[in-house]
Amino acid sequence: MTQRIALITGGSRGLGRSMALHLARAGTDIIFTWNNDEAAAREVVAQIEALGRRAGALRLDVADSGSFGTFADQVRTVLAGWQRERFDILVNNAGTSLHAPLMEVTEAQFDGIVAVHFKAVVFLTQALAPLLEDGGRILNISSGLARVSLPGSGVYGATKGAVEVLTRYQARELAARGITVNVLAPGAVETDFSNGMVRDNPEVNRMVASFTALGRAGLPDDIGAAAAALLAEGNGWVTGQRIEVSGGMML
Repeated sequence: MTQRIALITGGSRGLGRSMALHLARAGTDIIFTWNNDEAAAREVVAQIEALGRRAGALRLDVADSGSFGTFADQVRTVLAGWQRERFDILVNNAGTSLHAPLMEVTEAQFDGIVAVHFKAVVFLTQALAPLLEDGGRILNISSGLARVSLPGSGVYGATKGAVEVLTRYQARELAARGITVNVLAPGAVETDFSNGMVRDNPEVNRMVASFTALGRAGLPDDIGAAAAALLAEGNGWVTGQRIEVSGGMML
């Protein structure tokens, strides 16, 4: 059986790091991207290798779609070093936050969020699709904010809603190659996202717990474990679906 390889964007921190480690524990080799913190990327490489899996870290700014062709060539180089031509799993995870009322959002802020959260999912997937094995998997990352509305999250939530629609179209168009495409929608999670707002602000953390059925904010491993389960080798009959992992947020 061929060794599975996953490529995860934004894998040096937060949810991406957790997904990388959970997939590595399940026996998957990992290529992941980082943007700002090389030391954190090196640490994740070491953690993956300590689990007995191969790891490659590549720098990528997903807001720069003009770099995607060069990035695909870098992925080819890593794969060649592992005696492979293709990988098996693509996770479009990298992202950033924006908190601003709709009447105050600037055009620059709008363009930045769309570039990272929507445009990148379209064009990075397009650039990497030739390197994805037939029968492979794509997992896009959305947010509970595509389902519920909180003031100040309108543009961010709307781009995630666009990703959810895009996922269904990708699932339809890539089905001829046996590739499944799904979207995972985390709720509020204790990470450094949004400057650690859920993790570090007790008031926000209590508020999240109050409207979550399971009574707490999410943890990175809640999301990493869910992603690994969805991407497990025997779980290939799910496609075009939105799976929310939020502990029952605002049911």
